[in-house]
This record gives sequence, C-alpha cells and structure tokens, in this order.
Amino acid sequence: MTAAADARPAPDSPVRVSGTVRYWAAAKSAAGRAEEPYLAATLAEALAAVRAAHAGRPELLRVLTVCSFLVDGDPVGGREHDGVPLTEGGTVEVLPPFAGG
Repeated sequence: MTAAADARPAPDSPVRVSGTVRYWAAAKSAAGRAEEPYLAATLAEALAAVRAAHAGRPELLRVLTVCSFLVDGDPVGGREHDGVPLTEGGTVEVLPPFAGG
C-alpha cells in the first residue's frame, strides 16, 4: 500500500476539515492566544486536539469543562460533541461563563 493510500480516510470515516478555534475571555487568557487552527471532523475531535496541544496549560483544560460552544455561529447546547460536524473554513467559538449576563 502506498503512503497516499494510507492517508485516505476509511470509507465510513468522517472527513477532517480545517477551520479556526476562537477563544473568548478566560479561555483566551488560559490558552495564551485568541485563536488557532483545527483539523477535525467533529467538535469532539477538535476539542481533543486542543486538550492535547495545551496539556501543559491546566487552567485552559479546567476552563474548557465549563465553556459553551458555538459552531459556525450556532449554539451547541447539550448535544454530544461527537455528533456535531465541522465545516471547511468553519469556526468554533469557545465561550466561558460570563458574569453579569
């Protein structure tokens, strides 16, 4: 099997797409940046990559447990993150709880 064949997803695998994770308020401070790219098929996969990339930032890992998320402007709410597909060029907004809202 060639390297190109190895890189192709299995026929029933979701396709990974690229986009941007944007951090707001306490999440931005904990991440040390306002945004970063993702390559993922689902919100769960994107968040797993964020957690792996920021394993040395325990405050970000903690903040992520209380955040809500918007995917392309739509609230995720209580949906399972592995059931939330991402779109090419899309945006995942990471929103920590806000005081006074």
